[in-house]
Amino acid sequence: MTTTDKDIDKILDQLVASTRSPRGRFSAQKSWRILEKRLFSTTGKIKFFRIAGSVAASILFCLAGWYTYNYVRSTSIQTISTLAEIQEITLPDQSVVTLNRYSTLRFPAHFRGDKREVQLTGEAYFNVEKDKRHPFIVKAESVDVQVLGTRFNVEAYSQDTEVRTTLLEGSVKVSIPGENEQLILSSNESAVYNRVRKSLEHEINPESSNEIIWRNGHFQFDYLPLQEIIRQLSHAFNVKIEITDPNLRNYRIRANFTNGESLEEMLDLLKGAGNFNYTKTNDTIIISTKLN
Repeated sequence: MTTTDKDIDKILDQLVASTRSPRGRFSAQKSWRILEKRLFSTTGKIKFFRIAGSVAASILFCLAGWYTYNYVRSTSIQTISTLAEIQEITLPDQSVVTLNRYSTLRFPAHFRGDKREVQLTGEAYFNVEKDKRHPFIVKAESVDVQVLGTRFNVEAYSQDTEVRTTLLEGSVKVSIPGENEQLILSSNESAVYNRVRKSLEHEINPESSNEIIWRNGHFQFDYLPLQEIIRQLSHAFNVKIEITDPNLRNYRIRANFTNGESLEEMLDLLKGAGNFNYTKTNDTIIISTKLN
């Protein structure tokens, strides 16, 4: 069978097209086998040398296109933001992240290099796949949390004074970028960074499982100060809540709420236990002392 110039042009066109769809029908490897078969079926060596330069250039172009395509895919950043829902995300290394309401997680389409790095704004629970050669790092506002494989919770809302990391299983290192201060946590311990004081504090947390009850949409307040309860509800429902009476802020309340209850239903129950009233003005809920 004789290979014509028209046949060769068609093969070269298919070879170049492979750079636009590296996983398509005409990959560089498949196209070369087709071309090689056609080339050596010809009787004239002159024709082979005449197109050899074009073939080599096309192959290099294919390879360059493939590596460029792969590099762009590996360095592209995925951004997932939640609204009023809780979302579970599987990362490229098969680590699983549960992202709380009104939170954002950023991560690469493919982890490259010697570490696995993600960025968090808001709150998330991490179940990290073990990989000793590639530490997993969460950059959460003012702190870095580094692990090899473990289960932990990070709460890092930009408007909060504190960034809290709670470890449920394994070991994590919490550090402040640009500073020497760091903490190594064991199970049922927390590291709390105060942005105002720029201090990193260690806490023992025997009820660490309560830190992740939000994953099921539940709220459990075990004699927490009203100020802390309001902070959690404010994040969960993305609404501004203010307490006008300073004496109410440290009033401790115990209450549990299941998934699906509205903010109004929760406040109606809490106001009886905390002896307060609340009103809504524009987009802000005002909590004030109940007058007798």
